[in-house]
Amino acid sequence: MNIFHRGFVGLSGLLLVLAWAVIPFPAVAQTATKSDQWIHVRVESKDNNGETVRVNVPIEMAEKILPVINHDNLRQGKVHINDAHLDDVDLRALLDAVRSSKDGEYVTVQSNQDNVRISKSNGYLYIHVTEKKHKEHAEGKAGKSESSEESKVEVKVPMKVVDALFSAGKDELDVVAALRALSATGDTELVNVKDNEDTVHIWIDSKNVSD
Repeated sequence: MNIFHRGFVGLSGLLLVLAWAVIPFPAVAQTATKSDQWIHVRVESKDNNGETVRVNVPIEMAEKILPVINHDNLRQGKVHINDAHLDDVDLRALLDAVRSSKDGEYVTVQSNQDNVRISKSNGYLYIHVTEKKHKEHAEGKAGKSESSEESKVEVKVPMKVVDALFSAGKDELDVVAALRALSATGDTELVNVKDNEDTVHIWIDSKNVSD
């Protein structure tokens, strides 16, 4: 089930990249009012340096800047998907099925490698993924020992944002439309990623600073 883990860690990375894209414009950021919604990204490294990166970006500013960025698959505020069927999964058909279904827990997978839970409740799509990593240590007096590590990804996405993201048409994701939908949802936790190297927290609220 590594596709789930890669996909949602990738979502964290995408939001972080979008935030960094507007960092060269701090003067504009300072002019936003408190009523504006802001995207906050906090990345904490667990290495010896203990570095923490905080990025705070007004959604309104991101909406204006994204359309002028043309790099790789990101063009005019839309991300082109090279293959709409990923690992034999039709994402559009899957999301249409989830959108039209009643609230509930749709997928629960428990294995020695991954735990995955996908559910929908009160207009939100929830994805919780735990990836288990087993490490084998050098052989000692008691023989080889093994320890386990976990990477956890928790995603909470308003269904309206999912709809907006897939509103561009075939093989494209409309990131600008998704940001507009996000700005109308109010304060929302989006992504939490925890592993042995870093923790990533992405959320939106009306504050122009992060905790």
